[in-house]
Amino acid sequence: MKKQQLAVHYMHPSQLSVKDFTYELPEERIARFPLEQRDASNLLIYMSGIIAEDGYSNLSNYLPANSVLVFNNTRVIPARLLFRKPEGGIIEIFLLDPVTENPGIAGALEKKESASWKCLIGGASKWKHGYRPEISVRDKEEIISLKAEITERLADAFIVRFTWSPPEKTFSEILDITGITPLPPYLKRAPESDDKLRYQTLFAKWEGSVAAPTAGLHFTETIFESLKAKNIESLFLTLHVGAGTFKPVKSETMAGHTMHAEWMEVDLPTIIQLAENEARVFAVGTTSLRTLESLYWMGVKCLEDPFILSEALDIKQWEVYDDLPNQYSKKQALEALIAWLKENQITNMIIKTGILIAPGYKFRMIEGLITNFHQPQSTLLLLVAALAGNDWKRVYQYAIDNGFRFLSYGDGCLIFKTEQK
Repeated sequence: MKKQQLAVHYMHPSQLSVKDFTYELPEERIARFPLEQRDASNLLIYMSGIIAEDGYSNLSNYLPANSVLVFNNTRVIPARLLFRKPEGGIIEIFLLDPVTENPGIAGALEKKESASWKCLIGGASKWKHGYRPEISVRDKEEIISLKAEITERLADAFIVRFTWSPPEKTFSEILDITGITPLPPYLKRAPESDDKLRYQTLFAKWEGSVAAPTAGLHFTETIFESLKAKNIESLFLTLHVGAGTFKPVKSETMAGHTMHAEWMEVDLPTIIQLAENEARVFAVGTTSLRTLESLYWMGVKCLEDPFILSEALDIKQWEVYDDLPNQYSKKQALEALIAWLKENQITNMIIKTGILIAPGYKFRMIEGLITNFHQPQSTLLLLVAALAGNDWKRVYQYAIDNGFRFLSYGDGCLIFKTEQK
């Protein structure tokens, strides 16, 4: 156990230099495969400048009794599609977002016969006008066929229209047969059969993510039982993780980086529980944390304008720093959001958030975060730095020096919020 002292200073997050959020990550520290047992990972605990370590299976020992853990129950879809050209070569299509008038991803995955998605395409230069690559596979007693057609070329992506047979199958069913588990590019390996199960949390429920909420990968029934024994409650919400989670920050300062927006879904009973429960809240994963903090700011918008339209509730990258007042309590904000939802007869809120959490951010909803170790110069690392202050470097260096495994299949850490001055 080591003691660390914090030195925290703030500036507007847009002025933060990305170079200040880097570290040397040795290749051998990247966990390219999951451990045989989910909860066999190491756990780093950071609180008030003190670093300790233990096994993940002992997580409940470090959480306050009667607290609340909030999980992201999104389910990863097989978002990678490999189309083999007749003359050889591969065209890879990576699904990003559905093109649909209805909010959310669930409806798009239930579409039959055809669907249009915003996609990344590897080998797009080989895609001649009018070409429609096809995947054809046998599934039990029937042939499944999936065709793709570019309908629009965007600055950073493509709009692709997919058609399939049998047309009565949903797009979700087609993807399950033809798609591939979208492992993060930094793992630098092809997915194996085990990844279909292991790159998914045990509590995954709602399809829509192209990347796993990796903090949740460690949780087993044994851990949930130990949480219950301390009267630690588990709540579930949904944020569908987009490919932007892997997008490196390439600009010199954060002002030049566009934060990816992602679909979040939270039902009214969960928001009511968060408002009524005065227990300490811990987010399991950065996606859960971003969703929780977004709920606060949506409530602030409702306080400022009780008649706000639903399309104005989504959270933009900088508005929590520039445009919204911060004097309201968590309870005030959530109660305003609940009143707005009831007034508009909404029981399940489906909305996008592009919130960027970086040093200088004051957390409203959580007391701590359970997460993995993230890439250098990533928005996820900025979030950790907002929580731990400048001590994030010592935390990460401790993890490197003591053999912790990094990134999606790596070890985890429990970081308690550092009080900002």
